[in-house]
Amino acid sequence: MKAYFLTGTDTGIGKTTVACALLARARKQGLSTLGLKPVAAGCEQTPDGLRNSDALMLQAESTVKVSYPEVNPVALEAPLSPHLAAKAAGRRLTITQLTGFVRAGLSHRPDLALVEGAGGWRVPISDRELLSALPKDLRMPVVLVIGLRLGCLNHAILTAEAILKDGLRLAGWVGNRVDPDMADPEGNLATLRNLLPAPCLGIVPYLPDGSPEALASHLDIAPLL
Repeated sequence: MKAYFLTGTDTGIGKTTVACALLARARKQGLSTLGLKPVAAGCEQTPDGLRNSDALMLQAESTVKVSYPEVNPVALEAPLSPHLAAKAAGRRLTITQLTGFVRAGLSHRPDLALVEGAGGWRVPISDRELLSALPKDLRMPVVLVIGLRLGCLNHAILTAEAILKDGLRLAGWVGNRVDPDMADPEGNLATLRNLLPAPCLGIVPYLPDGSPEALASHLDIAPLL
């Protein structure tokens, strides 16, 4: 089993889109897959309980079929940072708790597992702990999703530095064209390839309605396997 923690340079830069495309790519290569999102804020009330659209996408794209609570064990309603959303719900989150949830999910032992974070790297889950401690606790290498827009170089380089400072391996990065009007995208990509200490797994084009299968063709998961 290969398992990676998937983080992003910010919130709203397409982590789930990229995660699902990576899972689709692995499925096309005959691998079993599982996507997990241990904590999700901004969930909606449904007849089945709180549900998060990103977690539902990961569940649908996984070949290993598990229950929703296994994919997203901590579902929070308020669309806020996890520590604030948990406080609004009267809950207290801990890394020990989240680690247990992820290990239970990984017990299904897919060929490729992706554990998607929330927001960027240094997101608080409480007044004392950051979500970046979860992959550190699990000793899990990291895949970084970079939202290609003005400012992405600084965000990407700082995030990569923080991942390495935490003693984790940056296994690869994916550029996601979130801004179709970004100035000099090729120049920015050349800079990222030069400065980031990890292979580029692909560049996802700007396709607002693109399916995971369509986006998968733009990715190379060989470095993850």
